[in-house]
Amino acid sequence: MKIPMHIKVEIRVSLILIALFSVNALSSQEEQEKELFDIEIKNKATEYKSHAYFHDAALFFIEKNWDSTLVYSMKQLNTIQNNTEVKDYTHYFRGYSFNQKDLFEEAEKEFNQISRQFEFYDLVKLRLGEIALEQNQFKKAIPYLKDGLLKSSNNLYFKKSIVLKNLGLCYHHLRQFNDAEYYLFKSIILQEKSQDTLEMVRTYGDIANLYYEQYRDDLAISYFEKAYKLSEKVKDFQSKRNTAFNMAVVEENRKNFKEALIYRKESEQWKDSLNNQNKIYEVAKLEKEFAIKEKQKEVTLLQAEKKAKTVERNGLFYSAIVLLILLTTIIYFYREKIKTNKIIVAQKERLDELNATKDKLFSIVSHDLRSSVNALKTSQAKLLDNLESGNLNALSNLLQNNSAIVNGAYNLLDNLLHWALLQTKQSYFEITSIRLFFIVEQIAYNYKPIMLEGNIDFENKVLKKDMVFADQESLKIILRNLLDNAIKFSNSDGKIEIYTQDVNEGYCDIVIEDTGVGMSEETRLELLKESGLLSKKENENIIGTGLGLQLCKSMIKKNNGKFSIESELGKGTKMIVSLPKTVL
Repeated sequence: MKIPMHIKVEIRVSLILIALFSVNALSSQEEQEKELFDIEIKNKATEYKSHAYFHDAALFFIEKNWDSTLVYSMKQLNTIQNNTEVKDYTHYFRGYSFNQKDLFEEAEKEFNQISRQFEFYDLVKLRLGEIALEQNQFKKAIPYLKDGLLKSSNNLYFKKSIVLKNLGLCYHHLRQFNDAEYYLFKSIILQEKSQDTLEMVRTYGDIANLYYEQYRDDLAISYFEKAYKLSEKVKDFQSKRNTAFNMAVVEENRKNFKEALIYRKESEQWKDSLNNQNKIYEVAKLEKEFAIKEKQKEVTLLQAEKKAKTVERNGLFYSAIVLLILLTTIIYFYREKIKTNKIIVAQKERLDELNATKDKLFSIVSHDLRSSVNALKTSQAKLLDNLESGNLNALSNLLQNNSAIVNGAYNLLDNLLHWALLQTKQSYFEITSIRLFFIVEQIAYNYKPIMLEGNIDFENKVLKKDMVFADQESLKIILRNLLDNAIKFSNSDGKIEIYTQDVNEGYCDIVIEDTGVGMSEETRLELLKESGLLSKKENENIIGTGLGLQLCKSMIKKNNGKFSIESELGKGTKMIVSLPKTVL
């Protein structure tokens, strides 16, 4: 049955709905894609949170805030970055946003800047196909749609049936009816499998219009009827209106004007419902935009408050740090001052002690030198008197006395010189291996005349194999002073022995023992003290200043040795010098 021309003209009005079906198909595809694709975008926003502008652009993209998406994506592209994936996603955000704002040329430019390595490059191809379809560039749309469909490895992010239907619509508009029929039927098969009722209604209408274009009216009418029956199961007002309007045209073609009127009234009702729904959507949209603006104001206010609190918190934090550093610095310098004061006090006490020792030393030394010089002066006068009288015995005694006085003064000055050199660290000092026997022999040789004169028996019992590690010159000074003291404190017919003993492991003890007058315990302890100078003399003839012994103790210490005294009053004295057998 052929449809008259005046009826066909009216039916062609319904053909205009093909474009509407195409737009709705795109919207349906976007909804399917967005559900899963938004999850990917959220993951990328979290992954690249360090890219602040990209993170904000992604969140605005999910919220469908296209203007803010464009602003922050442009900021991201203006930053220097080498991350190709971030750059591709950013161009996708911009292309999609421009497409939603019907700025198709700008959208196409952005999509064309996405690299082929982009994870969702198949979606980019489909987007370019949709943009071409929106601009009625059907020949241009077909390669994009086919390429996107062919290269897609995962159709979770779009409906394959929609892409097939869009290909059918492109071929329909190009009047390539066989290809259009092929793709439309492939689309309807997938929709029937997935029970996508709304898309089935639209596709049945597209097939009906395809057959109408080919004057295959019976087939066209049957698909119009299928579309109408299925529309009763959907809630989309636009689809209900379109199918009712098409059925009105079909019934008018059949001369069933009563039925046609019913369908037209139904179509008008759905139109009113659609208008009301659009008004509701518009009001809801305005309310949503108002709520978003208010929320944005709150967010801005909260951000300002947060920023102010952050500045305040940072100010307090930095102030606390400065105060802590200042307090730490004060405590440090205070402790350093206390430490310095303690060192100064200790040094002062040591200096006072040294000054006291120095004063005592010079007082005693000057007294001894004055006494020696005075004795020498008196003896010299007696010597001159006896020289005139020719008393040879008296002259001999006076000369021996003068020799003893001069020798004592010389030893005193020699010790004083070495003590000064030791205190000012100007003396030469080298520790080497020394055989004790020969050193003792050399020192004793210089004192043998004095010992013979005093009838003092001397014996060197040091073994020739005994060796110590010490400075040779300082060891000589030590032994000379100790032997001099032993002679000085020995009585006539006394005895002096020098020998070694192994009491301390690692040390060799050199003992200078005499059978002289000895000393009291008080004197012994006084001499063992560090300052060890005697402030008074118990016996004017034999008690010295203690300077020689003080010099000995300092040099023994410098040689890593030890010093001790064993003595009893009237029973003699042992001076013990312990020196290491090996280098310490």
